[in-house]
Amino acid sequence: MDLIKIGFLSIRILDVIDILIVAFLLYKLYKLLRGGVAINIFIGLLSIYVLWWLFVKIFDLQLLGAILGQFIGVGVIALIIVFQQEVRRFLIVLGTNNIISRNSFTRQILPWNWPSASKSQSIPAIVKACRGMAKTKIGAIIVMARSSELKFYSNTGDTLDAAVSKRLIESIFFKNSPLHDGAIIVVKDRIKAARCVLPVTENQEIPAHLGMRHRAAIGITEHSDAVAIVVSEETGEISIARDGQLQTSLSPEDLTQILEEAFS
Repeated sequence: MDLIKIGFLSIRILDVIDILIVAFLLYKLYKLLRGGVAINIFIGLLSIYVLWWLFVKIFDLQLLGAILGQFIGVGVIALIIVFQQEVRRFLIVLGTNNIISRNSFTRQILPWNWPSASKSQSIPAIVKACRGMAKTKIGAIIVMARSSELKFYSNTGDTLDAAVSKRLIESIFFKNSPLHDGAIIVVKDRIKAARCVLPVTENQEIPAHLGMRHRAAIGITEHSDAVAIVVSEETGEISIARDGQLQTSLSPEDLTQILEEAFS
């Protein structure tokens, strides 16, 4: 059924829906890539495609069109290689936020490991430790795993496998402790490892005053669905990173509320 018809041009309802879906996907793609070097690469690849389309379809330049066509031919593989981190982040978000994974019935009949819906019992101890370290300006980064145990990153540090407690967290991040340089990873209410090395975000929009702890916290949440808490050594400010986004200047009450939402 035609919605608009002007001369030989006719626009159907399905055409409008098609345009809206493509516009929505492009907007989501922009939000996923913005701030990093990936957006520049994407613009470069898009420019090659536009030039190829102009040369072949309009000007009929066969030789140049054939050369650029080689890039288009392997475009999908090139996109996966170049944007592997972004594709990984997109699949993580898709896998942990879709209707199937949130349905209790499908989680029971399907064998793979869905994100845990149980409330973390270590939240009060972590919040108390962050409050204490914020008062004394002890720098810290605490990663709380959700659907993934983050074994790759745990193996970069020293294995502990200890119960979460306020005193243990504060002693780990005490400035004279040999374990204070790095992150601790909490999995199922146990500190699996300390002094862990985390990936640093490539987002260029991060404010310059934020240090490596904040960038590492954002980085690990870009590579997984984990939650990362940061206590600033300079200001004592508490921040939290989730899904590649950072929230700063949090009170202990704000931190408790965010963690309870993330693990409920």
